Amino acid sequence: MAIQNFPSPWMSDEHRMLQDAAGRFFREKWLSRDAAWREAGMMDREAWREAGDNGLLCASIPENYGGGGGDFGHEAVLILAQGEAGLSGFGGSVHSGIVAPYILHFGTEQQKQRWLPRLASGELVGAIAMSEPGTGSDLQGVRTLAIREGDRYRINGSKTFITNGQLTNLIVVACKTDREQGAQGISLLLVETDAVSGFRRGRNLDKIGLEAQDTSELFFDDVMVPADNLLGSQEGLGFFQMMQELPQERLIVAMAGIAAMELAMQVTLAYTKERQAFGKPIFAFQNTRFKLAECQALLLASRALVDAAMVAHLKGELGVDRAALIKYWITDNQCKLVDECLQLFGGYGYMKEYPIARLWTDSRAQRIYGGTNEIMKELASRFM
Repeated sequence: MAIQNFPSPWMSDEHRMLQDAAGRFFREKWLSRDAAWREAGMMDREAWREAGDNGLLCASIPENYGGGGGDFGHEAVLILAQGEAGLSGFGGSVHSGIVAPYILHFGTEQQKQRWLPRLASGELVGAIAMSEPGTGSDLQGVRTLAIREGDRYRINGSKTFITNGQLTNLIVVACKTDREQGAQGISLLLVETDAVSGFRRGRNLDKIGLEAQDTSELFFDDVMVPADNLLGSQEGLGFFQMMQELPQERLIVAMAGIAAMELAMQVTLAYTKERQAFGKPIFAFQNTRFKLAECQALLLASRALVDAAMVAHLKGELGVDRAALIKYWITDNQCKLVDECLQLFGGYGYMKEYPIARLWTDSRAQRIYGGTNEIMKELASRFM
């Protein structure tokens, strides 16, 4: 029941080749290090360089900026390959599927030349800082302030729940550049952490899942950045830029959900066919087979929905409302399917040494980040 047994209409031979190559890399080079990364609470910095050396970063960025020259389908198959391998700590989808496209789509030519090749190589690790201690899904409510002072901006504020936060050295920061303008007062500023003073990393947050992924608090205390670090060439476009990119971010979340559902089905089928109870495999019991059949139907429906969204997105036709509904529906059903699978493991399903336990805890965040599922339904309802 591997992912590749269900060909997707948007996948080309090139996409499938990349997925196979990435899957081999993740299994052969990284899987043996995953336990150490989970113990440390993050991947090691060298892994990002390895990802860059092996073409696993910025696959959809044009070659003239150091990327792979592909489309979003190339990013999607990397997410699937990572999910197949059961590696939840790699924040490559944020780095390559969110941060790099912000620069590609909205940055000046100088900004693209300055940052994209270094993101593609792994010299820079990207993060996007939207959420704040008092502001989660309400992006208009950000309080981090960036005031223009001559040819620089002074940034003050704090962010939380930031993926790649302990290792990032290039951060897209959502700021208020005009407190009086609401959404029109938001801008995005790039902060190279190695080139500024006043930037601090807080805790690597102690989460119930995603143990190998560094998720952090970030603090900006009179951080001065060049005015050239304003994304684009005009203040006040940040909210528009975020709205343009959020459908892809939510599709990334949904794609990760599909990968988790696939892996949950694989490990559960293997377990139920091997585990004996009352003299026969657990799979021989009608309840087990019925539960797995229900999960399989849910997986097939979910995969079809995401495939349709991928086709639309690659044509530039995936709207904000549709992406929001897909993100909510897939992640809700991801949690449902993984929970059903864990139940079939019995007591072993509660043991962290089993992949299904890690899938269960890792899946829960999917309904929260990228915009909570409640916000997704509220957003979609506005288009009805």
